[in-house]
Amino acid sequence: MLKKTVSLIGALLLVIVAQGQTMNVVTGDVIYQYPAAQTGEMPYAGGSELTVMGKTFSVADITRIYIDETAVADNTVQVVYDDTSAKVYVAGNVAQYVTPQVSGAHVCVNQSADVSEDNVGEITYSLSGASTDGEFYLTGSYKSTVELNGVTLVNQTPVYSGAAVNIQNGKRIDISVKKDTENSLTDASSGDQKACLVVKGHAELKGKGTLNVYGRLKHGIKTGEYMTMKNCTVNVLSAVGDGVNVNEYFLLESGTLVLSGVGDDGLQVELDGDTSTGMTTGHEDEDSGNIYLEGGTLTATVTAAATKGVKASGSIYVSGGDIYVTTTGGGMYDSEEKDAKGSCGVNADGDITVSGGALTLKSTGAGGKCLKCDGTLTVTDGTIEATSTGSQYRYSSSYTASAKAIKAGVKSGSGRNIQYTGGIVVSGGSITAKASSHEAIESKSTIDISGGHVSATSSDDAINSASTFTVSGGYVMGYSTGNDGLDANGNFYIKGGVVYAIGTTQPEVGIDANTEGGYKLYVEGGTLVAIAGLENNSSLTQSCYSASSWNKNTWYALYDNGSLALAFKTPSSGGSTLVVSTSGTATLKSGVTVTGGTEYFSGMGNVGGTVSGGSSVTLSSYTGGGGFGPGGGGGHGPGGGGGWW
Repeated sequence: MLKKTVSLIGALLLVIVAQGQTMNVVTGDVIYQYPAAQTGEMPYAGGSELTVMGKTFSVADITRIYIDETAVADNTVQVVYDDTSAKVYVAGNVAQYVTPQVSGAHVCVNQSADVSEDNVGEITYSLSGASTDGEFYLTGSYKSTVELNGVTLVNQTPVYSGAAVNIQNGKRIDISVKKDTENSLTDASSGDQKACLVVKGHAELKGKGTLNVYGRLKHGIKTGEYMTMKNCTVNVLSAVGDGVNVNEYFLLESGTLVLSGVGDDGLQVELDGDTSTGMTTGHEDEDSGNIYLEGGTLTATVTAAATKGVKASGSIYVSGGDIYVTTTGGGMYDSEEKDAKGSCGVNADGDITVSGGALTLKSTGAGGKCLKCDGTLTVTDGTIEATSTGSQYRYSSSYTASAKAIKAGVKSGSGRNIQYTGGIVVSGGSITAKASSHEAIESKSTIDISGGHVSATSSDDAINSASTFTVSGGYVMGYSTGNDGLDANGNFYIKGGVVYAIGTTQPEVGIDANTEGGYKLYVEGGTLVAIAGLENNSSLTQSCYSASSWNKNTWYALYDNGSLALAFKTPSSGGSTLVVSTSGTATLKSGVTVTGGTEYFSGMGNVGGTVSGGSSVTLSSYTGGGGFGPGGGGGHGPGGGGGWW
């Protein structure tokens, strides 16, 4: 009977080619779809085998053959889920290259190693529908595309894998989140899967739809190689481990990535091999452990102890987009490294470079930091707002982790063998850092500011450098309510720019250098305002002047040769001495009226606007040091810092 049916279909095809009809060969839950115009001859051998377009069927396996007018797109495999079952539709031109298996709603497709650019080329697998107990598992050795076309999968009882989607092709896999679709993946709570969505090779997520991921065993998303994102929205809403765990490198070009409800890091990127290639041209064959944030929005919220919102074993490059990272977890003792650690919003074992974009970072846990790198933090553009409100984490009496807004560089060795690596370099952009209990900005090496806006407030040193601190341009404000405003453990050079430093009472000063270690503060240029005075024995190449007292919460105007250089507002408390310096003759007025203005700068900036009125302040020549007086620390907020604060 089947032989007669096949013969009849063969005859019919001669008639219906022009009508664009399709022959469907059904084997269980798999439907092979052959456009009539493509079938050609269909050998029927020995009464037991039928071959169509290179695909040989056992007649005993064929459930049904029928003809309809379904349009078939070449190089496609469609998987349609329906609760506890699934149907697989295979385009005829790729039928000989794929072997689907269906068990309920658990679908496995083995893609032949013969697939290459020389024959059929890339195959697209489109997933749609919903299942309360299903999965998609794909093997192969050639690149492919997996479309998420409005699919919801929950894997309850692993058959092929515990993942909801597991792509074992070790090549480039496009994960296309189709426009205007909502997709949801949840893996099993048991199994051997590394994540809910697993890609053995490198994953390129794209499209204009939304993907929600729930990782019930380990990570939310895991790729064996690099991962990129463009346009799509990916929400990892829960994960026992990391939200996204990637090898080689991660690139966010555009789109939205939200990471929350995770038990470990939000985004973690590691080396795949033992040695980093560093950044390569076009990221070709790159294995760097780097993170590239070029656009879009990344939001990460992590709550576990000593976890990271964004963590790179290499370096982090921010050139665009909006990055929001919040950490609330406290500290913990790492028994392997024998060290106390706190949480961190953005963390790199290498460098962090910000040339654009906006980072808003918050850390509330004990020992928590907003941004930290072992290499150099370089800021040329963009904005960083970092707020750390945690206290110190202490494990026994020997191990501590301090809560700071920004920390960069590494200091190692002791005595004459001290070595400094990394540090902080700012030539543009804007940094606003606040810390409740420790330094707001700390470099374990050097600090070099030649441009941009840097503002820091803290109860400890506002900005601290373990080695040389140099300001040659830009606008720098350091306000401490309990220590030095700006502090260098090596030499401190002020060569240009605008510096506003506020320290507390004796023995702290506005600007400090390590005179005990044989170093000095050198004032060689720029515009300077220091409340609580300067370090003793400073070298003042540029003349400095002081006022014996100053009024709290008062606007002052500093003039250089009669031209307005700066308007600043004093805090509610601080050391008694107010020191000013400009490149020419400095004069000062108190109680001025400030209107307008175009710059906020978290402290100071090009004043703009209008400054009027006020009364002249008597200035005396200042030779450095001292100037201490009664008064303690105090906080300030908007309206309590420098010009336009």
